[in-house]
Amino acid sequence: MKEHIAAALDAATLAGATYADARVVETRHERLSVRTGHVEGIETGESLGIGIRTIADGAWGFAATSDLTPDGIAHTARQAVALARAAAITASSPVSLTPVGRFTDTWSGACAIDPFTVSLDDKLALLLLADDVLRAEDKVRVTTASMGFIAVRKVFGSTEGSLIEQSYVESQAGIAAFAIGDGEMLPRSYPNNLGGQAVQGGWEAILALDLPGNAPRVAEQAAALLSAAPCPSGETTVIIDGSQVALQVHESIGHPTELDRVLGDEAAFAGTSWVGIPDLGTLRYGSEHVTVTSDATIPGSIGSFGYDDEGVPAQRDRLITNGILTGFQTSRESAREIGRASNGCMRADGWQRQPLIRMTTVSLEPGDWSFDDLIADTDDGIYIETNNSWSIDDKRLNFQFGCEIGWEIKGGTLGRMIKSPNYTGVTPQFWGSCDAVCNRDHWQVWGIPNCGKGEPMQVAHVAHGAAPTRFRNVRVGVAR
Repeated sequence: MKEHIAAALDAATLAGATYADARVVETRHERLSVRTGHVEGIETGESLGIGIRTIADGAWGFAATSDLTPDGIAHTARQAVALARAAAITASSPVSLTPVGRFTDTWSGACAIDPFTVSLDDKLALLLLADDVLRAEDKVRVTTASMGFIAVRKVFGSTEGSLIEQSYVESQAGIAAFAIGDGEMLPRSYPNNLGGQAVQGGWEAILALDLPGNAPRVAEQAAALLSAAPCPSGETTVIIDGSQVALQVHESIGHPTELDRVLGDEAAFAGTSWVGIPDLGTLRYGSEHVTVTSDATIPGSIGSFGYDDEGVPAQRDRLITNGILTGFQTSRESAREIGRASNGCMRADGWQRQPLIRMTTVSLEPGDWSFDDLIADTDDGIYIETNNSWSIDDKRLNFQFGCEIGWEIKGGTLGRMIKSPNYTGVTPQFWGSCDAVCNRDHWQVWGIPNCGKGEPMQVAHVAHGAAPTRFRNVRVGVAR
């Protein structure tokens, strides 16, 4: 891999690049799924190639190839330079990068048991067992259980002298039960409905989820939802569980603080942002209880790494401090617009794509409350869990989220179950209504491995730390 990097950088320089970087990326993935007692699918694959970025005549060029022969790499590097020169014809201003150190380093994520050494029989046995337990409940008619793994090894090098090797493994698993009755089909899932929890780690992470052990509760709740009361409509206090808060952070804080969206560079596919550069340091994004960080150093998070795909070290930065917007997620190029250095948020979906600004682990920092005390302190409201649907506009301002399950809160006590709760809001008003966040005992990092952005679309693996959180005067109703 290092020889491939050197060949790419040499060829780009000889072709006239004033800057070049290259990434050789090798990936291996495996996905298994079971549906209602039957194996639904097993998918495996491998990929290896090189992506080369160049600056020539003040503009970017990018090319990639799976042909890792010397001729193939040299041709691709020259192609990247030629594309940069073509782009320079219409460029409004030359590319300028903020400085970054020169690093020679190796980084790897934690993995106790390599999941690719565990047999398919053992993996399927675990999924089929969890599926069987779900189907023991009569009203549960459809069930799913799945797990997936990815192993990545990549080497980055640049003409500025960095040479960085990184490797990690990600593991994900989850189950879902669908109860059917009276014309309704209602889901209940664990740990969430996004294919399950995803972490940086190995087979040990799958075992820790204990899918069969959680299946009885999931199935029981799915069945109970059929006779549960509909969510009342109106404005009320809501306490939202950590997994749903994580998605709320993702959509209404993570995306609008990506600086390429703020600058309008990512308008076509993912939309822009409701905030602007002049808002930095002045805009009240939420209440004083809302502090949000971007942190690529959290062990076990799929949003963690040693260096981003521009060779910038992983770091922790504040995006919102006690409710005030204090930062954006940046690249070496965009950071100049706010007079700062890059905070290391450039990543690419494989060797064949160029890096974009992507979330790392964007988290709502924990507060001081225990969950029991937060419920007891709430006289009237709703506690809701687990996302089921979402909708948000292209500026990430107006949103609606539907969840799987909820419980009424009366007199500081959890009461009757409610089905398909829905809540809506406007981003700054919603986060401004936050008046309590549970403490670190209830705080968890939730992996979201399906974040789409870019043209052609790239799928990023990001994460969000969150704990149950209370919001006042939120409009709720029945999800459709």
